[in-house]
Amino acid sequence: MNMQQMLMQAQKMQRELQKAQNELKAKEFTVSKGGAVTVVVKGDHTVKTVSVDEDAFDKGNKEMVEEMIALAINEAIEQINKESEAINERITGRSGGLF
Repeated sequence: MNMQQMLMQAQKMQRELQKAQNELKAKEFTVSKGGAVTVVVKGDHTVKTVSVDEDAFDKGNKEMVEEMIALAINEAIEQINKESEAINERITGRSGGLF
C-alpha cells in the first residue's frame, strides 16, 4: 500500500470514528437501581435526568438513595466508556483510537 492510500484510509477511519462518536454522544444510557432510582446519562457524560421513586423518600433511606444515585451514574458512565472503546476497536482495530 502506498503512502497516499494509507493517508486516504486513515482519513476514512477518522471520519467513521467521528461519526460514531457523535452518535454515541447523542445516545442515552438509562440505569435503574433498586427500583427506586433511575438515571439517564447522555453519551457525552452529561446527566439528563435523575428520578427517585416517591416511596424512597424516607429519612431513613437518605444514604441508601444517595448511594443508589451514585452507583447508577457510575454504571451509566462505565457503559458509555465500554461502548466508546468498542467503537474505537471496531473502526481502528485498537482500543485507543487512531493514534
